[in-house]
Amino acid sequence: MSEEANMWAQAEQTVFSQLTGSDLLVENLKLPADFIWGAATSAYQVEGGATQDGKGRSIWDTYTHLEPSRTNGENADVTCDHYNRFEEDVKLMKSLGMDTYRLSIAWARVIPLGGRHDPINEAGITFYIRLIDTLLAHGITPSVTLYHWDVPQALYDRYKAFLNTDEFRADFERYARLCFTRFGDRVKSWVTFNEPYIISIFGHLNGSLAPGHCLQAETDTKTEPWRVGHTIILSHASVVRIYAEEFQPSQNGRISIVLNGHFYEPHDATKQADIDAAQIRLEFYVGWFGDPIFLGRDYPASMKEYLGHRLPRFTPDDLELLKATCSVNAFYGMNHYSTKFARQLTTPAAEDDWTRNIEESSVNSKGEEIGPASSMPWLRIAPSGFRKLLNWAWDRYQLPIMVTENGCPCPGEADLEVAINDQFRQRYLGLYLDSISKAIYEDGIKVQGYYAWSLMDNFEWSSGYGPRYGIVHVDFETLKRTPKGSAYYLQQTFQERRKDQA
Repeated sequence: MSEEANMWAQAEQTVFSQLTGSDLLVENLKLPADFIWGAATSAYQVEGGATQDGKGRSIWDTYTHLEPSRTNGENADVTCDHYNRFEEDVKLMKSLGMDTYRLSIAWARVIPLGGRHDPINEAGITFYIRLIDTLLAHGITPSVTLYHWDVPQALYDRYKAFLNTDEFRADFERYARLCFTRFGDRVKSWVTFNEPYIISIFGHLNGSLAPGHCLQAETDTKTEPWRVGHTIILSHASVVRIYAEEFQPSQNGRISIVLNGHFYEPHDATKQADIDAAQIRLEFYVGWFGDPIFLGRDYPASMKEYLGHRLPRFTPDDLELLKATCSVNAFYGMNHYSTKFARQLTTPAAEDDWTRNIEESSVNSKGEEIGPASSMPWLRIAPSGFRKLLNWAWDRYQLPIMVTENGCPCPGEADLEVAINDQFRQRYLGLYLDSISKAIYEDGIKVQGYYAWSLMDNFEWSSGYGPRYGIVHVDFETLKRTPKGSAYYLQQTFQERRKDQA
């Protein structure tokens, strides 16, 4: 073992040895025989082929080439080169025993300019047909996300994309119809949008993700994030109606959306204000989208009361659409990584405050940390919070849950030996799978499957190639793929956890 790897191993052991309680002991609890597992990626993060075969530019192609750089001087022009190496990657998935693979389609690869009157790129269509067919030939079920943060740049140039609800909605409907028409005979699981909260807040308020809207750029951060969220909700509902009426009867697939969210514990469990803050933070984070989409109703009352006129209004026709489509959503797609403490601040908030003056942190009023930190300080091991979020979503929406993303980057993973022998990640994954088992067998929640984030190390948005979330190591100089210990751990653990249930 190298000196650096030994240092990280000792540090990790020290962290875990200081923690007590069953919350951090992996039990390898059982899972249902029909519980599916796989891994997830997104097109921009893994495909590369930025201008290959007629692909158009997305907002991320633009954002990663800004000067000065806002992505650590790095971009995803090549990244994992999945566009040219997908056959190798599918064979790797098969060797690891995966049931399913969650991928996204690059809108600008199939419609380079994005719009409803713009030409289709048949080379892009052919790529996804080949990828889907290769997955099916290897016994791997594709789950396809239509939008994973990469709107065509041309639509942003024309009308600022999500900030023009009517225009975006019409263009997204045409794009979705194209995908359902060309791929829907083989794809039986669809997701409209990935993480609308991140699109709205990180893309259109603090500007840390494309297209980079923020107050410093003289944009209206007081209202724009809520307008973006409104556009996403109505565009999702429109596409769900299209799928239900025009495609589902013959294709027999299912469709939904993926919402991300931390769970929140009160910063001070003795203060009612903090107890309330934890619940309200969940409503602002998850209920913002979940209530209209899954319940067919208006935004949470806590949002309407605090945001007032900043929050767009649903028209009577909008509410009819939401009511008509809420039952079509076949599952709750959950992306979850960690848990935080919520504290209600008493000092006046900024004018464009979007959290209802609630502060979140990894340490509570007693100085206790929520859990051991990964290489990203915000991402802590807190499996009990995951179980609580599963309960919260189930109680509120009563939909089967698909865990569409879950994972972490290991401390010290820049060292190859640490990366391959990723004990921290294996501990994290084991604990979170135990939480799923407890949610199923002790809490009565329908959790249908699990996707690790991510299949392989890739371009991690504004962090570039620093954090490595993959269960497969990628050498970004040679593009060599090497399965990590976590890949084999998941292969074995799912064999064992499901074995006695067959």
